[in-house]
Amino acid sequence: MNKPIRVLTAALLAFGCALSAVPAQASVIIAGTRVVFPAKDGEVTVRLTNQSSTPALIEAWIDNGDAQSTPDKVHTPFLITPPLFRMEPNRDQSLRILFTHSDQPLPTDRESVFWLNVLEVPPKPTGAQFQGKNILQMAIRSRLKLFYRPANLAGDPQKAAGELSFKAGPAALVVHNPTAYYVTIGEFTLNAGGTPHKFDGGMVAPGSDLSIAIPAPQQAPRAGDAIQYNCITDFGSVAVLKGTVSS
Repeated sequence: MNKPIRVLTAALLAFGCALSAVPAQASVIIAGTRVVFPAKDGEVTVRLTNQSSTPALIEAWIDNGDAQSTPDKVHTPFLITPPLFRMEPNRDQSLRILFTHSDQPLPTDRESVFWLNVLEVPPKPTGAQFQGKNILQMAIRSRLKLFYRPANLAGDPQKAAGELSFKAGPAALVVHNPTAYYVTIGEFTLNAGGTPHKFDGGMVAPGSDLSIAIPAPQQAPRAGDAIQYNCITDFGSVAVLKGTVSS
């Protein structure tokens, strides 16, 4: 939950590369695991570092939640500069993300969430050993959550995770977020009937509920059951909190 999501798909790209479902390791590292965009600032900067000894072609864009998005089809109120560039080996590069005040105003009483995409395409191999051979290369797309945070929101974003409430639902645990901020739960432990059970969490939108399925009857939550949950902070670290299932 606290790591960028690497997306790999089968397709041919410029630079003589392909995207594949085979796991791969990115050479270009993004500073941080999420981006918080304070509206009062008008822009934020994200630092990239190419840890490889070879250059890479980088393309960056922002989507509104579609993992299959491409730069030519997205429509969000943000501009990235530079959107496409060559990144030299062992060098840093900053991406500037600017808010463009689009014709679709964002809510001012709660956060909005988008996704930052960074596509890394390695150069085509050269040299006699590669001539006349079919070569499969990996282009890696990293996706990070981008939270647009309006000015003067009620509450403290650093305390939002501690304000979650929990109640039992039909074969589910229902998590309520009363705050104006998104809260991401990485994992939680439910002490059902004196036995701890671990479950994956999820992201709870401002003023909304998240229903987490509980598959086995013996794991079903009941009023008074203790909960421990891990939440991801603005800085990508993990905060461990506790709660109780209400009636």
